[in-house]
Amino acid sequence: MGALDHLSNIFDCSSSGKKLKKRKQLQTVEVKVKMDCEGCERKVRRSVEGMKGVSSVQIEPKQNKLTVVGYVDPNKVVARVAHRTGKKAELWPYVPYDVVAHPYAPGVYDRKAPAGYVRNAEDPGVSQLARASSTEVRYTTAFSDENPAACVVM
Repeated sequence: MGALDHLSNIFDCSSSGKKLKKRKQLQTVEVKVKMDCEGCERKVRRSVEGMKGVSSVQIEPKQNKLTVVGYVDPNKVVARVAHRTGKKAELWPYVPYDVVAHPYAPGVYDRKAPAGYVRNAEDPGVSQLARASSTEVRYTTAFSDENPAACVVM
């Protein structure tokens, strides 16, 4: 840092005592909203198109999915959709099937999920596979092919 840079930082008059605003990041927000007909789609689309910072809106009615791209806050998008449409809206809770280690674990597999998707298992409270009790472990290892002392009757 040179002497001129140092002096310009000391005598900086451009800020005039105001704090600089944090710029919002360009985000892709995915929201799950139940849409039955074209009227529902139109209502959901219009609810977010007027928001400040929205660049594009995509709707996938078969998956009940709304995708908003822009300089927006995800929680504000969900709140606005819920308020304007009167429908239950939540952030997209699903991830692709291949991402999850145990897609059929309780709490992860969801019959209502679109094809090829399961619930996000990042929450340790959701994934119950990690908290197997000792009796469950005992029975699963007793009949395992990897266990040399397993039951020979099978």
